[in-house]
Amino acid sequence: MGDGAAAAAPSRFRTICVFCGSSAGHRKVFADAALELGHELISGESIGEVKVVDDMHQRKAEMARQSEAFIALPGGYGTMEELLEMITWCQLGIHDKPVGLLNVDGYYDPLIALFEKGATEGFINPDCKQIFVSAPTASELLTKMEQYTRLHQEVAPATTWEISELGYGKGDGAPAEDS
Repeated sequence: MGDGAAAAAPSRFRTICVFCGSSAGHRKVFADAALELGHELISGESIGEVKVVDDMHQRKAEMARQSEAFIALPGGYGTMEELLEMITWCQLGIHDKPVGLLNVDGYYDPLIALFEKGATEGFINPDCKQIFVSAPTASELLTKMEQYTRLHQEVAPATTWEISELGYGKGDGAPAEDS
């Protein structure tokens, strides 16, 4: 930062789950974006703990429970699956946390266009298009995520779901109470 520049305000997020590919892809721009995001997120605190789980569903539920926001970097099938599950869980009212797409060099443009097509054709509620935010740089994405407020109504009230099976409580990050 230059002389006299104001320090960036601290993030409201203590924990952000980052979904990313297991490789950097074929273009340096993707690796550079991941590094930029890393620089934006580094807070000097521990990066977390390693927790062994039984399966992928439990893994995603645990990541969702412990995170205050989600970011998807460019990636493959696994990244897409995790991203879509977090979008779906928000739509269903299981969480109300921001979901961000780091849309490096337009990587997610076709997916965003598919969501638009789904809304146009009546498969996606137009209000639910606001579930995620997208930006080409880490700093822009984090700014949008800081400003995120949920605008849609969930499709199914969370109370109709067996959220306790997920070990996840609505919105507060705490496990659901057992009945």
